[in-house]
Amino acid sequence: MVDIFTLALTHGLMAFAAWRLIQRDELDEEGEAAPRSRWAKKRGPAPAPDADS
Repeated sequence: MVDIFTLALTHGLMAFAAWRLIQRDELDEEGEAAPRSRWAKKRGPAPAPDADS
């Protein structure tokens, strides 16, 4: 038997996530790429390929 609480909880969380995504200001911008997120790590230059291989 499917538990109604489980269905309500999961659908409620999905609706909350969708609401949060819809409210983002980045969705209204056009043209430029969105700014980097706060938690994204900055990457340095790519390492040089090994000459030994």
